[in-house]
Amino acid sequence: MQWTPIGSEPLPPPLPPTRVDFSGDRTEFRKMVTKGAMLELITFGFYRFWLVTDIRRHLWANTAIDGDAAEYTGRAKELLVGFLFALAILVPIYLAYFLIGIEFERWQGFASMPLFIGFYAFGQFAIFRARRYRLTRTVWRGVRFWMDGSGWAYSFRAMAWGLLVLLTLGLALPWRAAALERYKMQHSHYGDVRGDFEGDGWTFFKRAWWLWLLSPIALLIFPLAPFFYAEFKAREWRWWLDGIRIGGVSLSSNLPHDAFYGLYWKVIGWWTLLSMAFAAYLGCSALLVVQLSGVPAEQVFGSDNAARSIPMVVMMVIGYLALALAINIVMRVYLQRDLWAKVLETVEVHDIAAAADVRGSGQLASALGEGFADGLDVAGF
Repeated sequence: MQWTPIGSEPLPPPLPPTRVDFSGDRTEFRKMVTKGAMLELITFGFYRFWLVTDIRRHLWANTAIDGDAAEYTGRAKELLVGFLFALAILVPIYLAYFLIGIEFERWQGFASMPLFIGFYAFGQFAIFRARRYRLTRTVWRGVRFWMDGSGWAYSFRAMAWGLLVLLTLGLALPWRAAALERYKMQHSHYGDVRGDFEGDGWTFFKRAWWLWLLSPIALLIFPLAPFFYAEFKAREWRWWLDGIRIGGVSLSSNLPHDAFYGLYWKVIGWWTLLSMAFAAYLGCSALLVVQLSGVPAEQVFGSDNAARSIPMVVMMVIGYLALALAINIVMRVYLQRDLWAKVLETVEVHDIAAAADVRGSGQLASALGEGFADGLDVAGF
């Protein structure tokens, strides 16, 4: 017989990392965003709150960790009310600036600087509060994520770091990203477990410094710009995922540096094709208007013959709306659904057992921040 002293039992080996599974059907997503884009057109854009909610529910519900899918509990009416409240604040600011520009025309250029700074501050505040809203509407295994912290404190940090990035011609961008993400993650929670971010600016800089060095060349030579941007985003995504911590749970990713090349070039290809189709549509519309009117083109489109150019204007508006509708669908399919799937297939979750004994905590956040983000066009999905 063998005797083992108490307390000397060997520790069990660590569990292997858990994969993140995404099971969303691409065809179903495409049909959903196509229908939603058409309803956006009919409702003059107001259906986007319902479409955004449907997109998040689709992505969350089809993303499973350790066999359990996430749940998005946000409602479209919340986003609509938040947007209307944000408009009630933003519209008077726009109006005041417009009136100042009329009354003091010589000061208009000077007035644009504080307006830009104010909107940038509002934008950063909106990014933080929109993230808080999305987290409090995200549930996994019956426990809700939530977020505390100050949106204005985050905005001040973002503005200070933004000034440093400007002064260093972009060189401080990795340290800005690390500092802001650390602030967001340290105020993020899953139940009673607190988040953290262990990524640092130096690691990010070492992965992408050559992109910063060669970026002026990419700006001058268009075919290089999409490659550079796709390369940068892939390296940023991998750095960000490797740094996330939720209590004892950590993430890692083996996302390749060229993961997004195809996505961005497909979007550019569709954009080019749709633009060519729009140009051909305008040409055919012009010929049709000339033939039906029986009047030479220079008279139909002349500035002194506005009445006869109305049909052409109507056809141009219809074509432009159709172009915007198609581009909107392409962007959502490739840069939301496909990018989401491509990133998740490379993610591993370590020590998932550390999230087994978590108690619910936190409170729901309002949708005002998301409304600001939507009104200032800085919202994420």
